[in-house]
Formats: sequence, structure tokens, C-alpha cells
Amino acid sequence: MIKIQNKHFKPTFLILFISLLFCHSFLLAQPIKKIIANENDIQNGYYLVVEPLNPDSISGVLLLLAGFGQIPEDTPPETKLHNQAYTEHILSVFYAGGNKLYADSVTQVKLTLVINDILKRYRVNRNSFVLGGYSAGGMIAMRYVELCYEFPDQYPIQPKAIFTVDSPIDVFTIYDQLEESAKNKYSELATEEAVRAIAFIKNDYGIPRENINVYSKLTAFSMNPAYSQNEKYLKNCAVRTYHDVDIAWRINNRHQTVHGSNYEVTAELINRLLLMGNKRAEFMQSFQTGFRSNGQRHPHSWSIVNEPECIKWMNELLKSHD
Repeated sequence: MIKIQNKHFKPTFLILFISLLFCHSFLLAQPIKKIIANENDIQNGYYLVVEPLNPDSISGVLLLLAGFGQIPEDTPPETKLHNQAYTEHILSVFYAGGNKLYADSVTQVKLTLVINDILKRYRVNRNSFVLGGYSAGGMIAMRYVELCYEFPDQYPIQPKAIFTVDSPIDVFTIYDQLEESAKNKYSELATEEAVRAIAFIKNDYGIPRENINVYSKLTAFSMNPAYSQNEKYLKNCAVRTYHDVDIAWRINNRHQTVHGSNYEVTAELINRLLLMGNKRAEFMQSFQTGFRSNGQRHPHSWSIVNEPECIKWMNELLKSHD
């Protein structure tokens, strides 16, 4: 299913001023707490939370994973999801996988430790989690959810849903795209990003196409079904992939076509899930909704998620018995 999002409006100066005052006071009521789950792991052994208005009646947990190389503190300024969740009895959690593009065994252990801490500390139901991830965080979140469904007795939660925010979810395709960017040098920024990511991947487990057996267990999805079919574990899970489909921006700013986009891959994922009978698989398409907190226009941003609609979707899932 394809859904078109529209987040654009043009408020008057007075409305904008009043809104800013309201948002300021609203945000002050939502302190962000840092919780240490593993004192021996400075980088990945902690998470941030925004507790709901009534922390004694938590109905669900929204676990948001940051992008490649980011820390949990990088996420709250870029999204208003926790603001929307605050009055809806939803606990918002911010976590980061560090310099990882996928949920390898090390990342799985660290994420599981954090989730177990959340379960114990807040006494929430293991079936009340929704995971969301930005960029590489989406790949990690999606693969982790697949593992939860593949091995329900070995993982602490049975997530209600997974959503990704312009995430690369196919390690094999990612690597090929990175090699192409590094080789053609059409964009200085894209080239620098590609070279850095290639180094991390090769240093971890080598070149994906030369180590298919290893990477087939790491990738959330593969355009080539012969490499991996991990998406089958999402057949009974609500899945959303968010994208700002602004092809002109990509051409003008990165000299890349649709072939170099993340949504070419996620569109294939959603289509396969629909063909499997997953009626809750959705490709969430928007246009020119991506903006960073510093005002920079960029399709690869948390802002492409329509926050009120997303929390409404989460609430409906939490109330369902599927």
C-alpha cells in the first residue's frame, strides 16, 4: 500500500508565534532522562527516555534508533514523535547502534540488554513495542524485529510494528551503491560518505557479495532473493517505510538517480509483503517534507514522518489484538 503524506501549511505570524510559545512550554514539561543499562559500555550501554504524562499507565514503547555514527542525543532535536507520544501513554526511548549498518551479534546483544532494562524498569508488556529507525538505524531495527519473529523464545519482545525513515535495508545493494559513488566521484560529499562506509563494512565482515552466507544473516532484506529472504518474518508484522521522494533534489545535490535511492529497495520490500498477504505493509510517500533541525532541506531527515499520524497509527496497533 502507498500512502501520500502532506505536512505543508503556511501559518500566519501570530499563529506561528503562539505555536512557538506553546511548544516551548510543552517541551519544558517533557524532561529527557538518561538511563545507564551497562556501566561498562560508554558508547552503547545507555538510552534516553521521555516518559509519558502518566508514567504509571504506559500503554506502549516507541523505541527509536539513530543513524550510522550517531548517538541517542542526536535524535530528539530532529523529530516531534516523543512530543506526540507524551500525552498518549507512550514511553519514548532513544538508542543508537554506533558505527553499524546492520544488527550483527554484537549489536543484537547490546540492544537486547537495553530492551531488557526497559522491560524491568517500566514493567511494560513485551508485545507493546514499536521500533523505528532513521537511516542505518532502520536497518538495525528491522532486522532485530525479524529475529524477534523468527526466534520468539530467544528475544525479549514481540514488536507490534517496525518503521524505517529513509533507511538502506539491503546490505548487498548498499555496498554496490557505495562502490559506485566512490568510483564516479559525481558528488564530493557522497564520495566521502561512501568511502567511509565501505571501510567500516569491509573491516567488519568483508565485501558482501564475496561473503553471502555471512551477510545474508545481517541484511534485513535483499533485492536478490537468492541472497536472503528475511522479509518473510515480517509477514504478520505492521511495516512502514517513510521516504521523501524528491528525485530532483537527489539529481541536483548528489548527481544520483532513483537507482541510488533507498526507496527503490523499500518499494520492493513493501510489494513483496503485500503479495505475501501482509495488509499492514505501507510505503509512506511524501514530497519535500525533509528538513533538518537547522533548517537545511534534506530528504534524508526524521521530519519526513508525519508525527501525529504516526502516533495515531501506533495507538491503533496497540489497541488491536492482531
